[in-house]
Amino acid sequence: MKNPDAQGTTSLSLLESIESPADVRRLTKKDLRQLADEVRRFLIHTVSKTGGHLAAGLGTVELTVALHYVFNTPEDRLVWDVGHQSYPHKILTGRRRQMDTIRQQDGIKGFPSRSESEYDTFGVGHSSTSISAALGMAIAAQKENKQRAVVAVIGDGAMTAGMAFEALNHAGALDANLLVILNDNDMSISPNVGGLSNYLAKMLSSRLYATAKEGSKKVLSRMPTVWELARRAEEHTKGMVLPGTLFEELGFNYIGPIDGHDIDTLVTTLQNLKHMSGPQFLHVVTKKGKGFGPAEDNPCAYHGVTTFDPETGEIFKPAASDKSSGPTYTQVFGDWICDMAALDERLIGITPAMREGSGLVRFSDIYPDRYFDVGIAEQHSVTLAAGMACDGLKPVVAIYSTFLQRAYDQLIHDVALQNLPVLFAIDRAGLVGPDGPTHAGTFDLSFMRCIPNMVIMAPADENECRQMLYTGFQHNGPSAVRYPRGKGPGARVSSAMQPMEIGKAETIIAGKDIAIVAVGSMVQPAIAVGQKLGATVINLRFIKPLDEQLLLQLTANHHYLITVEENAIQGGAGSAINEYLASINVTIPILNLGIPDRFIEQGTREECLTACGLDTSGIMISIKNFLNRYTCDNSQNTLAF
Repeated sequence: MKNPDAQGTTSLSLLESIESPADVRRLTKKDLRQLADEVRRFLIHTVSKTGGHLAAGLGTVELTVALHYVFNTPEDRLVWDVGHQSYPHKILTGRRRQMDTIRQQDGIKGFPSRSESEYDTFGVGHSSTSISAALGMAIAAQKENKQRAVVAVIGDGAMTAGMAFEALNHAGALDANLLVILNDNDMSISPNVGGLSNYLAKMLSSRLYATAKEGSKKVLSRMPTVWELARRAEEHTKGMVLPGTLFEELGFNYIGPIDGHDIDTLVTTLQNLKHMSGPQFLHVVTKKGKGFGPAEDNPCAYHGVTTFDPETGEIFKPAASDKSSGPTYTQVFGDWICDMAALDERLIGITPAMREGSGLVRFSDIYPDRYFDVGIAEQHSVTLAAGMACDGLKPVVAIYSTFLQRAYDQLIHDVALQNLPVLFAIDRAGLVGPDGPTHAGTFDLSFMRCIPNMVIMAPADENECRQMLYTGFQHNGPSAVRYPRGKGPGARVSSAMQPMEIGKAETIIAGKDIAIVAVGSMVQPAIAVGQKLGATVINLRFIKPLDEQLLLQLTANHHYLITVEENAIQGGAGSAINEYLASINVTIPILNLGIPDRFIEQGTREECLTACGLDTSGIMISIKNFLNRYTCDNSQNTLAF
């Protein structure tokens, strides 16, 4: 059945006249509804061809149009949280013609980026940063005596993070000139949205109300008892009809909730708020997927979507991988945690708002009492696990590599320092492709390896991933299994689970002259290179502790040592090997291959690996260049390629 909301990109006469927000501000207020409709149709059409984040952006179309209509962007600062909802913003800020390149190599980014546009005032990728960044900009404006407005737009999901409330608390204490807009598309804190709520919002944001309120303060403040009674009466009266008591207590003037798709109400309210000083909080209720039936019905599926049919909403499956027809690493984890939970009732699954992404859907259905989604609160997820481990439970924290960075202090102090048995299942380790550098998991080996008590593993294939998860779960201390996005080489996954000997590597190919030590996802390309060079190939398996005995054998029996990993070279597995050999005064020519000292831009995962020289061809070229530096003057060690 065709979707009646999808009308393609025909009749976009108004949108085609918009090259910047200045053009939006030249429109009449009655034109804004048509512009919003055209932006929504254009967004559906373009994302259907490219894939990307859709549902959240569809819900913020009217809000985006209203913000650029009311505020003098980019002089007035507009800060988007995460950026999932910022596609309409990109469309209206001069990037409409580049939307067909979004999240592709050399194309525009899927998130706001300061290097891409002056309208992207703050670069983002992780959630809950907008209020802090906007507060910093408000303070800067105050210091420079500039009368610019500063607006932060944050989603209800991002409001689950403590950082957002830290910023709200600080902003309220400073009495900063800051407008925070809560884009609420899922939370139950919203009362009925309609005429009464919109009327209250307009009234509470009006100059009349603000003037009367301030005038009353001045008069009643001279009569402390009466003033306190009036203040409490106002607070509790508003609390009966409005869910803003918390924000009022933090020092904000709370407005809302209002219908985020009623553009007239949005414009009027924003125009009123623009002229109000001090911290303002506007609560806007929107519908994820608004205007596209399939996304409204299933906003989770259309949050981040592959290409789809804009008429029917049918999501096209990505082309089958040439590497494997088997499960993804995420699916391997999802199956393992269900199997392990059936064997050990102490197992608890924890995730910071990534149930689907981390493969915990089935576990949450089978074991709802043992499943905890803590929201976008990575720090809390780790310390929660630590507390559970203190009293005999066996927590498994399923978390993306890039998100574990946010809980580094908790990893050190609350888990490792106390040597607690918490298993970290680290997904999206290494390069992730279209989401770009904000989501790449290229630092976890470096930041975990220096922490005492940690056991760190990286599987070369799907079955090894399952066995490592089991090994880490059985270990009486903190452990981590880090695995990449997508599928592995296609190894058969055994239903049986056997613990691996901690700290033991695996020799895959016994060669001569050259030893290639590969980590996780780099084992398969290392095998291909090793076969061509007649080299020894090692699957390191354990980054910490290292297989020191095997490393000594390799240095004794080979002329050259190559390390390959999908992690930053600095501080990674190769660095660990360098440090160990240096500590025992063993010298051998060593080449460390990995992620270079720069942020890797977006593209497909394969394109990103190629850009780093971590595909088979790139590894071969790097090794040849390295060997040529040592063999040109030594004929007996010269190797034929």
